[in-house]
Amino acid sequence: MREAVVPALVEVDPDLNITDLLLRQTAKPHDPALFARRGAADAWQDVPATLFLAEVTAVARGLIASGIQPGDRIGIMASTSYQWSLVDFAIWFAGAVSVPVYETSAPSQVAWNLTDSGARAIFVESDRHRAVVDRARELEDLVAVGDVWVMDDAGLAPLIAAGRDVPAATVEDRRSAAGLEDPATVIYTSGTTGRPKGVILTHGNFVRLADNASAALGSVAHEGARTIMFLPLAHVFARFIAVLAVSAGCVVAHTPDVKNLLRDLQGFRPDFILVVPRVFEKVYNASKLKAEDGGRGTIFAAAERVAIDWSRARQAGSVPVGLRLRHALFDRLVYGKLRTAMGGRVRFAVSGGGPLGERLGHFFDGVGVTVLEGYGLTETTAPLTVNTPEKIKIGTVGPALPGNGIRIAEDGEVLAAGVCVTPGYWRRDDLNAEAFSDGWFHTGDLGELDEDGYLRITGRKKEILVTSGGKNVAPSGLEDAIRADSLVSQCIVVGDHRPFISALVTLDEEALPGWLKRHQLPAMSAADAAGNDVVVARVQELVDAANERVSRAESIRAFRVVPTDFTEASGHLTPSLKLRRARVIADFTDLIDEIYAAQRR
Repeated sequence: MREAVVPALVEVDPDLNITDLLLRQTAKPHDPALFARRGAADAWQDVPATLFLAEVTAVARGLIASGIQPGDRIGIMASTSYQWSLVDFAIWFAGAVSVPVYETSAPSQVAWNLTDSGARAIFVESDRHRAVVDRARELEDLVAVGDVWVMDDAGLAPLIAAGRDVPAATVEDRRSAAGLEDPATVIYTSGTTGRPKGVILTHGNFVRLADNASAALGSVAHEGARTIMFLPLAHVFARFIAVLAVSAGCVVAHTPDVKNLLRDLQGFRPDFILVVPRVFEKVYNASKLKAEDGGRGTIFAAAERVAIDWSRARQAGSVPVGLRLRHALFDRLVYGKLRTAMGGRVRFAVSGGGPLGERLGHFFDGVGVTVLEGYGLTETTAPLTVNTPEKIKIGTVGPALPGNGIRIAEDGEVLAAGVCVTPGYWRRDDLNAEAFSDGWFHTGDLGELDEDGYLRITGRKKEILVTSGGKNVAPSGLEDAIRADSLVSQCIVVGDHRPFISALVTLDEEALPGWLKRHQLPAMSAADAAGNDVVVARVQELVDAANERVSRAESIRAFRVVPTDFTEASGHLTPSLKLRRARVIADFTDLIDEIYAAQRR
């Protein structure tokens, strides 16, 4: 199959926008809860729709009183929290456009996002983030950025006070002015080369996709269903689910620190969770190590095999009696404890941001948590495709969501069209001309469609790395910074579908003798120098310097100095001396595996 288009299940009034999703909930007589936040004694307290609306409106009044105009861009730099969604909706109620900034961003990244988007102001989580914005001001002339508001209660109080006299009619005019085709947010994402590019997502992208996704995933996201958000809301995946939850009437809690995730899962007891593959990897690895440390490694290994076999058999259509009995036994011994660790009520996990892998997919399915793996990009408002509870094909990322389509180009590239697709990049007509052909968006990924229209991703055309945590990383900037030193010949940054970014570095054999002499070291071969403490320390300095240019999620966590160089003769460089990435990675797989194995120990 070369193309699969799924008709929309829900048609949306063109005059609506994201704010109407909230008003839809406040119009209900029973005032459903939309959020939960911590109260006394760390207990979770529900936030009814009307209370959320009142708090959103109060902040929106403050924005209007502060001079924010319709269409103005406002940054948000904070970790995942209730306040994040609060100011996001307040920005929309004021008629403005939000610009997410990762809270781990370096000052240079903050400066670029704010200057390129022309942001008028920014919300930050703390004084620490305010200091990063101040440093960004030193790097760039952020003349347009006026106010910097801290998002805690003390920081928002003056803003709310300033807006008390703004009439309700003014807020309503601002709130209702935007239609489906108007921009709601500009999200910056790394390109193959150069600076991050701003992806415009409209109110229609969110509203049409949310309503159609709710129709397709009604057994997962529905009124009263509870979920806990721990992925960054600056990322489109979490951001879309946050809007979907308001559309469907789900109750959303937040936990900004993954270290507290298990405790919060057990305290809040969600019905479904949003994950990236790295989260499942951590849960699996922690469970396995705990079992081995407790002398139950053999039992866990057997339970793992049974879970995977049971899931594969169930997907094939028939589970043998013996396998069903073994599965029931391990459900009491192992699987039930894993579900309890995740709160005890989790039925579904929506996985995106990177490939989960069939093994983990079958394992968790066998444990009793149905994994709905999907696929998408910032440019597709996150989910273009997703498996649904009615029919799951583990190893695929599912069919297109209603209102969207997939086409496989002649070269195998996945093309996308439909309600989820961006209208284009912010002030980059050149990129728009490259990204779209006859109304279809080029994703840069390779894939194939089966007879049922289910998509399987087979590779990436771009060199962008996607970690198992879902972070997009452009390797060229890091590589160039390290390669600029005379000691280094080549550098290749790796980490696609891995838990973090790492690198392989080779030494310049011509420069090495002089470098050794200057550092009062004896003459040695490149192979010997690769293991020399002083040489390795110098490469570490170069890595540290390169890391200062990027956020922690994009930084190189580990590296190895390779004993031999990458050359044209070895097949690792093209005649124009460009790295043959696939060849390097294939030839040094064992060394790369060693890096990640060492970090797990």
